[in-house]
Formats: sequence, structure tokens, C-alpha cells
Amino acid sequence: MGDVVVGTCSWTDKTMIEKWYPHGVSTPEARLRYYAARYDAVEVDSTFYGLPREGVARHWAERTPDGFTFHIKAYGLMTGHEVDERSLPPELREYGYDLTHAGRVRRPDNRMVERGFELFIDTLQPLVEAGKMGGVLMQYPPYFTAEDGEHERRNLAEIDRAAAILAPLPVFVEFRHASWVTGARFERTMRFLADRGLTYVAVDAPRVPGARVLPPVSAATAGLGYIRFHGRNATTWDIRTPSAADRFDYLYTPTELAEWREPITRLAEETERTWVMFNNCKYDYAPRNAREMAEILGDIVAPRDHGLGTGEAGAEAVATETPVRRRTDMDSLF
Repeated sequence: MGDVVVGTCSWTDKTMIEKWYPHGVSTPEARLRYYAARYDAVEVDSTFYGLPREGVARHWAERTPDGFTFHIKAYGLMTGHEVDERSLPPELREYGYDLTHAGRVRRPDNRMVERGFELFIDTLQPLVEAGKMGGVLMQYPPYFTAEDGEHERRNLAEIDRAAAILAPLPVFVEFRHASWVTGARFERTMRFLADRGLTYVAVDAPRVPGARVLPPVSAATAGLGYIRFHGRNATTWDIRTPSAADRFDYLYTPTELAEWREPITRLAEETERTWVMFNNCKYDYAPRNAREMAEILGDIVAPRDHGLGTGEAGAEAVATETPVRRRTDMDSLF
């Protein structure tokens, strides 16, 4: 039986800063220290929009206690997303690519993408050296599908290449198209990930029809489990919003969170550690729901050895990293 770590997918969202942090916690250093006193893991989503500047990851490592873990979302270029040309570091501008009328990079040269991976890995070295690097979240776009054999083969090969470049970092694979988990493809997808020790990312998202939202299915395909809670705001799920937080503007009820106790417990039974991360980072929704989920999960949440200690504040957090054992079981479905 593994344990569970609960956290959020941001600590810097503008509305979260305004709503969650107390008066006086007003600098990037103070906010990260405040967050790390209450939770033992965070997902960095800002890296999806651009590679961190030199020294940023070192500051993250310095400002967090031993046992804290950062999961890093891959730069959009690495997962086939169109990225803002202004986000490109100088090292990538020498390669060929097309540009949309909105100034977004399209059809980049293969070597450009490979170099993007190399730069991404380099920026994470301070976290690796500090023992605080968790996994790389590879969130693929809705048009990255398995709708037919050709798309499935080509896109699985793309995942294979990415995982090989990122090794030995743990890789968490999040799909945004239901074709990957529909019918017979579910078993094929999970077997592919399990054979390579890649983590399938389960999601909680709006319960709306259509292929651009995944159903709440899960499987243990590696030593680590990973679940992302996106909220259930159906009106904003598939539209462009002023900010990412606006898209995930949703506060889960305790009843909705409790639906996940049994599935999370089953996944924890098949992994060494399962990460439960809240991406509904509007206002204080994510940290509030993370605290509630930790209380619902009870004693399967990893104990803390630093931070605020026991009680309600301590229940918000999770503890140090444990050794990872590769697992390929796929019978933890819900």
C-alpha cells in the first residue's frame, strides 16, 4: 500500500495571491515558503508557457524544505502545442518554424523541438540536485488523438521519443482526447505506458459530452500515480478565457471530493505514491479543496516531518519522497 500526497497546480496565480495569502506575505520568496509550510508538493504550470529563466529553479529549491517536491509541466513546444514566439529563448530562434497570424509557432523543425527538451532539462538540474524534482507532466493537446491506427502509431511514437529524452525523470502523460481511453484502445494505451514505466494521468473534469474531455478513468501504469482536478465548470472548459484560472473557476463540494476516496485508495494500493493535484487555482479554491481532500483521505495521506505539524494545517500537507517501484498493474479502474 502506497501513500498519497495532496497539493495544488500553482502557488502564484493572481487571484490565489489576492485571496489565499495573508497580508504581509507579499514576495515570491515569502509566498513559496508559506505554501511549502502547508503542502509538500506543487505542480509548476508556468513552464508550459515558457522555459524558466536561469536561476529560478535554484531559488525554488532553496526556498523549500527537504522533502518538498516540484512537478514540472512541459513547455508547450515539447507536447505539440503552438507557443507564443515571444516565449522562445534565443537558442531556439535559429531553427525553422512557421508563424501564425497571432504570432504563435507552428510546425517547428524537429531539431528545434529536441533542443527545447535539452534546455528544459537543463533548467531543472537544481531541483534534481536538491532531490526535489518530481515528474514531468506531458499534457498533450486535444488534437493529439488515437482516432485511427495511423494517428495512434504516430503519436505513441512521439511519446516514446519524449520519454527517452527525459529519462530518467519520471514522466506523467495527460491526454486531452477521449480516443485514448475508449473501447479497446484503453487497454492498448495503458499497456504502452506500463511497458515503459510512464504514469497515466487521471483527471477530474466537467462531465460534458464530446471527445475533448476524458472520462474519470484510471490505471496504475508506473510506480507513481497522478490525478489532476480541473474543476467541473462546463461553461469555460472549451473556450478561451482571459486567464487559465478563469477556465478552471470551480470549487468542489465535499460530496464531489468524496467520490474520489475509493478510486484514489485503489490507485494508492497499486503504486508507491499517488499525487493528487488541484488545478482549480481560482481564488483559494485549490488549496481549500486540497485541504478537504486530505481530510477525506485520512490516514493514507503521507505524514509530515516538517512545516506546521499536526492538526488541520498539518492535514493540508504531505511528506518526503519514497523509493519508486515500477508497477504495470492495470486493474485499478473506476
